[in-house]
Amino acid sequence: MTGPMKDQLSKSEIRKDALQGAVEATATTVGEVATILTGAVKDVAGALGGLATEVFELRDAARRASAEHVEPLREVDER
Repeated sequence: MTGPMKDQLSKSEIRKDALQGAVEATATTVGEVATILTGAVKDVAGALGGLATEVFELRDAARRASAEHVEPLREVDER
């Protein structure tokens, strides 16, 4: 092809290629961000699970200490 039709196709092809490149770059970036967020959510869940485990262990230790602690008997004033 020659003349204006060839120039128009070339401009259209350039625009299509630019749009395709932008969409591909956007998709790649979205994928990278999703991977980062997925890892962050996993790490936060692990940290919260570790905290919950420690809280349960502290609660159990406090219960055991309370059960082992014997209060001395107090004299009752019977007036």
